[in-house]
Amino acid sequence: MKLSEPSDLVAAERPLSVALPGRDTAFVHSAPLARLVDVIVAAGGRPVAVGGAVRDHLLGLAAKDVDVEVSGLTLADLERALEAAGCAVHAVGRSFGVLKVEVSAGSEREVVDVSLPRTESKAGRGHKGFVVQSDPHLPFAKAAARRDFTLNAIGIDLRTGALLDPWGGIKDLERGLLRHVSDAFDEDPLRVLRAAQFAARFGLDVDEATLQRCRSLRAELRTLPKERVGEEVKKLLVKGIWPSVGLCFLRQAGVVEELFPELQALVGCEQEQEWHPEGDVWTHTLLVTDEAARLSRARAVDVDEAFVVVLAALCHDLGKPATTEREGGRIRSRDHEAQGEAPTRSFLDRLGVAHDVVDAVVALVRDHLKPFQFWRDRQTVQDGAVRRLALRVPIDRLTLVASADHFGRTTPEALARDDVASSWLLERARSLSVKDAAPQALLQGRDLLARGLTPGREFGAILKAAFEAQLDGTFGDKASADLWLETHLRETSKA
Repeated sequence: MKLSEPSDLVAAERPLSVALPGRDTAFVHSAPLARLVDVIVAAGGRPVAVGGAVRDHLLGLAAKDVDVEVSGLTLADLERALEAAGCAVHAVGRSFGVLKVEVSAGSEREVVDVSLPRTESKAGRGHKGFVVQSDPHLPFAKAAARRDFTLNAIGIDLRTGALLDPWGGIKDLERGLLRHVSDAFDEDPLRVLRAAQFAARFGLDVDEATLQRCRSLRAELRTLPKERVGEEVKKLLVKGIWPSVGLCFLRQAGVVEELFPELQALVGCEQEQEWHPEGDVWTHTLLVTDEAARLSRARAVDVDEAFVVVLAALCHDLGKPATTEREGGRIRSRDHEAQGEAPTRSFLDRLGVAHDVVDAVVALVRDHLKPFQFWRDRQTVQDGAVRRLALRVPIDRLTLVASADHFGRTTPEALARDDVASSWLLERARSLSVKDAAPQALLQGRDLLARGLTPGREFGAILKAAFEAQLDGTFGDKASADLWLETHLRETSKA
């Protein structure tokens, strides 16, 4: 699959080939994994590391959650050998030929998924409609044929360290190519979304034949629970070095049109050339999403925070299709921030996103222009406006999204990596002590009780007036707050 024009723009920094530093280095065994291998070999089995841990090892990444496939032993013989060696065996996936094994070695403890080679056959629609048959004597090549992509069909013999690559996954990795393994790919529509997230994570082109298979599966994606769709989209956004590459693939595979009309509406939606020389809203959104991922990595935010930020970047202009119009020879999208709330909620509902995350993203969508607007009007913006903004959305988080929005253009200022607006707002918020947290009310109900007031409607009115005064800077510490309250109560009693 050759990249389309928007992808060429957003993924211009992708390498043309992928280095494999782990190809000539030994696969590192943790102490528990080494003990597990010894137990399996002693029982007459052949342990092979499979899946993502092998791929990551080849890429020079930390190999986590090693899965081990064991041939030469029945499941019962394997389980007996493990238990005899003192390993705790949890047969969570016994019907699929999978054991979850807890192995200890000295002070170290590790839980490893251990499975038998198996075949799968389609028995129904969707992601779970499979009949699984384990076979301890199935050759590795046949067992690997059920895997999704060649880069995930590589094994490492844990006895000898030999690489097992019957489907050419190493060569595909080196070429930066994502290619399906076999016809079994067509049996699981979830693999279309996995293709997108792998393309985004590793900057891969998708093989043309694989793209065609994904296109043929797009309608069946509707059989998947929305939470499973959301999980793969989250990986695309949070783990993706180039989320745009995965998003472009989803569009080319017809998935955006099939599942996400809110994103499809961005395609071809015009923007004013002066502010957006990069092109339509879709292209701008791809750039912004990549920038949000980059900035999140640079600030080392955690996974949950990165999800909110990058998701907000993806959604920030969803209000433009409904608000864009030509006026006086210019293209305007007035109030697109507020109008973006409805399509954002609709889109996130399709992904099964948690309600608290939805609310956090919507807040960012509604206020994503505020850093620029406040900086533009900095001579007249009052401290109270900044404090009230901090009540609606975390300033640190907002400036991440605003910077991504700014850098996700091809204007001279954006290309120069100059975002004076976000820097100004961060400094202003820091000076007001609201950069890292929203302002907290200095006066509470207990203060009114201490002055003999009885709880009731008046309580709320006084506390609201006090907080508004605090936000406006009338007082900024508890002593001043108490003085304000005393004065307020005296004046209201006279009235």
